[in-house]
Amino acid sequence: MWLAAAAPSLARRLLFLGPPPPPLLLLLLSRSSRRRRRLHSLGLAAMPEKRPFERLPADVSPINYSLCLKPDLLDFTFEGKLEAAAQVRQATNQIVMNCADIDIITASYAPEGDEEIHATGFNYQNEDEKVTLSFPSTLQTGTGTLKIDFVGELNDKMKGFYRSKYTTPSGEVRYAAVTQFEATDARRAFPCWDEPAIKATFDISLVVPKDRVALSNMNVIDRKPYPDDENLVEVKFARTPVMSTYLVAFVVGEYDFVETRSKDGVCVRVYTPVGKAEQGKFALEVAAKTLPFYKDYFNVPYPLPKIDLIAIADFAAGAMENWGLVTYRETALLIDPKNSCSSSRQWVALVVGHELAHQWFGNLVTMEWWTHLWLNEGFASWIEYLCVDHCFPEYDIWTQFVSADYTRAQELDALDNSHPIEVSVGHPSEVDEIFDAISYSKGASVIRMLHDYIGDKDFKKGMNMYLTKFQQKNAATEDLWESLENASGKPIAAVMNTWTKQMGFPLIYVEAEQVEDDRLLKLSQKKFCASGPYVGEDCPQWMVPITISTNEDPNQAKLKILMDKPEMNVVLKNVKSDQWVKLNLGTVGFYRTQYSSAMLESLLPGIRDLSLPPVDRLGLQNDLFSLARAGIISTVEVLKVMEAFVNEPNYTVWSDLSCNLGILSTLLSHTDFYEEIQEFVKDVFSPIGERLGWDPKPGEGHLDALLRGLVLGKLGKAGHKATLEEARRRFKDHVEGKQILSADLRSPVYLTVLKHGDGTTLDIMLKLHKQADMQEEKNRIERVLGATLLPELIQKVLTFALSEEVRPQDTVSVIGGVAGGSKHGRKAAWKFIKDNWEELYNRYQGGFLISRLIKAFFESHPAPSAERTIQQCCENILLNAAWLKRDAESIHQYLLQRKASPPAV
Repeated sequence: MWLAAAAPSLARRLLFLGPPPPPLLLLLLSRSSRRRRRLHSLGLAAMPEKRPFERLPADVSPINYSLCLKPDLLDFTFEGKLEAAAQVRQATNQIVMNCADIDIITASYAPEGDEEIHATGFNYQNEDEKVTLSFPSTLQTGTGTLKIDFVGELNDKMKGFYRSKYTTPSGEVRYAAVTQFEATDARRAFPCWDEPAIKATFDISLVVPKDRVALSNMNVIDRKPYPDDENLVEVKFARTPVMSTYLVAFVVGEYDFVETRSKDGVCVRVYTPVGKAEQGKFALEVAAKTLPFYKDYFNVPYPLPKIDLIAIADFAAGAMENWGLVTYRETALLIDPKNSCSSSRQWVALVVGHELAHQWFGNLVTMEWWTHLWLNEGFASWIEYLCVDHCFPEYDIWTQFVSADYTRAQELDALDNSHPIEVSVGHPSEVDEIFDAISYSKGASVIRMLHDYIGDKDFKKGMNMYLTKFQQKNAATEDLWESLENASGKPIAAVMNTWTKQMGFPLIYVEAEQVEDDRLLKLSQKKFCASGPYVGEDCPQWMVPITISTNEDPNQAKLKILMDKPEMNVVLKNVKSDQWVKLNLGTVGFYRTQYSSAMLESLLPGIRDLSLPPVDRLGLQNDLFSLARAGIISTVEVLKVMEAFVNEPNYTVWSDLSCNLGILSTLLSHTDFYEEIQEFVKDVFSPIGERLGWDPKPGEGHLDALLRGLVLGKLGKAGHKATLEEARRRFKDHVEGKQILSADLRSPVYLTVLKHGDGTTLDIMLKLHKQADMQEEKNRIERVLGATLLPELIQKVLTFALSEEVRPQDTVSVIGGVAGGSKHGRKAAWKFIKDNWEELYNRYQGGFLISRLIKAFFESHPAPSAERTIQQCCENILLNAAWLKRDAESIHQYLLQRKASPPAV
């Protein structure tokens, strides 16, 4: 599953909200004292006690589900008939299953060759989402058939079997019936054993209006008129392989499609809204290239005859890897050749790569329990980049990985309220909480580090051993380590346990000494903490694969070592005194590096003259910025380094710089020298802005388009005069239809004119939103609306967020945009969430979208699936306040001094 509540940069911004905490937040923190303990030195509210939870009893288990569902797309209900072939392993007079929001009408069990026994009672345990079927006599060991007739609701909560609203080309509002079962919502569609390890085969039938498309995991094997109603047909699908309930899927609605066959003969289709088949072609091309890539990489064929990729109008996640029927948000699948920007193409390529990787890693071999979720998601989040790099080498996607995933994971994992990659999960309400940057992005980062440590050849060999041994079964993290250990002969489990079973990561401090023609390095490791140097007694240790490079060959490791103790000395042979030495080639190791001042000084020219590779320039700057945030070095030192990036040509390096300067701007928005930091931003970004200009030049590619959008947006937001004037001119031409803005320029232009505009500008933007036929354009507008600065307009945007005009899954982006847009926006968004908490919670309860909001109602407004996020937000607020207090004056003095005597470029 791909989680996409917001653009990646917004997600990072939401993790790091404003400096001084809102007074009410501190009040709530103090009120929740009876469930607090001291957390390190910050005194934050503690995680609640875990709810007691038991997995389903093992006395009865399914072999096959024969399931027929009949959704009513007008009344939003469905009828269901289940006939499950089951095995009674231990004599019992009851069957316990998962069941939520379903009413069972009748239930019976017929032992093979014996008479049917009718259930005499259904005891629903709503809190645990279980039902106990009681029988008047004992069910003996052996096989039999469990029959259940039931009814349910096509809900509007974007989970289980739910309704999704869409508009037909003629403007009529209609509904599709669609599914989202991961993690624990198959039980809302049919009574089942809804645990990943309880696998079975599925025979699915759907009774649907004859003018609708009906899809499921497998291919259609029969379609016949429904005897009771001539307007309906019954569609039967082939039997699935053995699989987990959370991967079952069905869709009923109106769709067009494009199709092709992969070179391995698999039928690939992309389903789109009616009239938009053309927008499915890019994803189709990516999918058709991706399936053979994974088949070759794993050396295991794709096991189903077909794969469908379908765009769903209302969809909480970014996408979901249901076996053979992958569901997507429209923006994660559809590309309009004329109106989609470069970042959208890249986004679609990554999401398709991610979900198709799961067809093997997750679907064919499934985690034994949700504790091992990270393995599914971390692995897919790593290999999607490998796949996109294969399909689109011009994207320089691995450098982007460092900015999008690696640094984001480190931001979160440096907090006291982080969690280990592997989290013990019990009750279903705890599962959604670990769909986060630790499971996904840190998971992906440590797998990338592991792949580098093992080498590609042995890694592929180990993956094949793992997938072959456990296909159609379930596995735990340890099983993968064993396969990779057997393939590589390296101590994989010992190394990886230090990364997955304890939270956090190390800071490697390094100093150097020249000994004749050799360089002696002294390395030491300590846990890196966002709150400053680690002060605990028992400091955790990691087994750290470390690579060391020099300017003799900046792209090759001169030495590779495994640092398995707190301190180490390393000798680099034949390194002259004028050569620089750098740790963490390619920014692959999941650690931060702090150099002695002499070593750092020698590295800085490598930024200016670009002799350091882009990903190393990025890593160096990001490490320094984080050290400043943590109070280990001064923020002024980082500002000086940022000025060395004056010749920087790389998009991703600029993207990371931009993000960090954005964090600093937010921090200083409560000071009286906010304008000075905006001047600094303009000074840093103006030279690259002038070099790029507004229009593409011959020979430019994907990354140039991304860079232009980023730089113009940054300059426009900061109020750069020439950029603002040109943005207003182009916006006027766009609105009047004289010269339509290219898709790559729309976000920066919209952002600029809104930030420096008035009510008329906002009205025009809302009109463009209403007229937009494409969800990508609607989302693009929604994400920038928060840039508006006038209090009454901010209120208008927040009201718009909850209106019918905005799809439920996108409300979060609009509110998040307001919260990240300005000082006033932050306060207004916070008040809006408090005032509308009930509606927001009802809309997203129990789902991961709620973790994307700023939330802090601990006792009076509990939100179990957001608890950890609440703690992280509070910790970040207090850390920001400390950072501001510590460095504000020195930053101010530096900016004043700079103004008095600007640096020579």
